[in-house]
Amino acid sequence: MSHISNVLNKRAWFSNVRADLLSGAVVALALIPEAIAFSIIADVDPKVGIYASFCIAIITAFLGGRAGMISAATGAMSLLFTPLTATYGRELGLEYIFAATILTGIFQIILGFVRVGDQMRFVPRAVMVGFVNALAIIIFKAQLPQLFPWADVAGGVLDYSIWSVYAMVAGGLVIIYGLPRLTTLVPSPLVAIAVLTLISLVTDMDIPNVGDKGEIPTGLPPFHLPQLPFSLETFEIILPFAISLAMVGLIDSFLTANVVDDFTDTPSDKNQEAKGQGIANIVTGCFGGMAGCAMIGQSVINVKSGGRTRLSTLTAGVFLLMITLVGSQWVSQIPMAALVAVMIMVSISTFSWASLRNIRLIPKNETAVTLATVVVTLTTSNLAYGVLTGVALSGLFFSRKVADIVHVDSVRQENSDTRTYNISGDIFFASVGSMLNRFEFREEGLETVTIDLTHAHIWDQTAVDAIDKIVFRFRKREVEVNLVGMNEASAGLMDRLASHNKEGEAGAAA
Repeated sequence: MSHISNVLNKRAWFSNVRADLLSGAVVALALIPEAIAFSIIADVDPKVGIYASFCIAIITAFLGGRAGMISAATGAMSLLFTPLTATYGRELGLEYIFAATILTGIFQIILGFVRVGDQMRFVPRAVMVGFVNALAIIIFKAQLPQLFPWADVAGGVLDYSIWSVYAMVAGGLVIIYGLPRLTTLVPSPLVAIAVLTLISLVTDMDIPNVGDKGEIPTGLPPFHLPQLPFSLETFEIILPFAISLAMVGLIDSFLTANVVDDFTDTPSDKNQEAKGQGIANIVTGCFGGMAGCAMIGQSVINVKSGGRTRLSTLTAGVFLLMITLVGSQWVSQIPMAALVAVMIMVSISTFSWASLRNIRLIPKNETAVTLATVVVTLTTSNLAYGVLTGVALSGLFFSRKVADIVHVDSVRQENSDTRTYNISGDIFFASVGSMLNRFEFREEGLETVTIDLTHAHIWDQTAVDAIDKIVFRFRKREVEVNLVGMNEASAGLMDRLASHNKEGEAGAAA
């Protein structure tokens, strides 16, 4: 109910109307080339990315957990679809894309209800850096067929001048990076596309354009259920894609939400964002679109342009479709070289260059996590596998660090038959091995061992089992063991789980 009341609140929509309308329009203009480019990355018609961006932006404006954030078709998601079109062809592969998109949405809704957003704090920054760096590299690699197309051409002979393509790409990059030095009133990628399209038309340049890649939408997205058999075989095909898409989409969305939170100094509801993204993807899959998620670049553009409320997200989605429908003939004439320039800019801006500049300052284990995330992602072409590898490796490094947080020292007075062990720190599954190695169970002449736990805390069953092992090993040698100084929580856990203090069990365990 809190989300519904928030959405119905006038301040959530109309507290910043002028700035939201303007920022939404700017974002819509910037979304056009990216929606088309991401469609081409997935090897589907441009309309698939445009329909996806329209549907996702509209729905998340109402159901998302972060006002002012822009969600649409993204490079991270479109890259995951490429095996489907490569394996099953553009026509059948597209139907699998729609089905995988719907299943992705279902998974995301479930993850929202189990509050997966609360777990984002366990994803280290090193993994996030590896994620965005791998994404940047993959986006750049996806442009190589346009720059080196011979492998895809029968006989290796092109029917157009590749040097014209290179000149257009270079000119596009000059405009993209040079125009902001003069003015930022209009997005430089949009200007680059407009100028290169005009040059292409005026000179009648014979190079590939967007129209060659597929149909540009001329109407609202039609309702379309995936034309696939409802069978176990279909489910087995789309399941791995849906799992990867759900994970990558939520990680990207949560990361973007954190960025917007910092910019606006306002909180976001990441679990609601997961549900909103899920509903948006289900609807998108039923209306001819592919799965999407939050966009870091466009969200930052929106916020920096003054967008703060849900109205800015809604405006971006509506304007995107209106612009495309009215200007579909012009959109089809956009040179592919212009979109390649835009996507090269996206890959450059996505890559975390600070991770290279500061590599000597960053701890080696964090650098290893980042590199592992990148390498696994590039090897498998699956961002989810890369993130899982990074998280697992981070956990391993963390376990090695915390293994040494338990300190054990001992004292035995001269001519005494008693040794006192003083334990300090947190005793749990990762630290018990280090603790056990500090005890000398074969020491001669001992009759009594005192284990002082005043400065320690027992956290889990593994810790209790370790204490049992210590007690039983000393008892085997007829050494009396006294545990002292336990705090209330540790003592309660020991009373419930320990075996050494239970009659009849101590002997068996020993």
